[in-house]
Amino acid sequence: MKEILLAIHIEALPEGGFLATSEELPGLVAQGRTAAEALEIAQDVARKLIQSYQEHGDELPPALQVAAPAGGDVRIPVSIS
Repeated sequence: MKEILLAIHIEALPEGGFLATSEELPGLVAQGRTAAEALEIAQDVARKLIQSYQEHGDELPPALQVAAPAGGDVRIPVSIS
């Protein structure tokens, strides 16, 4: 199984919740009650969008065609009270 690193933009919505989008994968839009939930939904949406590209024989967007490095540092959100 191949993995890619996809840049996701997260923003807090005025009415509450969070919105996740990606310039690298057009059509990716996900909304969640928390930033973590929005990221989790975005991951699922991204997977389904990429599967759709592949099933239809469409070329992936350029940012997704480059293989991602096997390792490195990453930041993840951690909720604290």
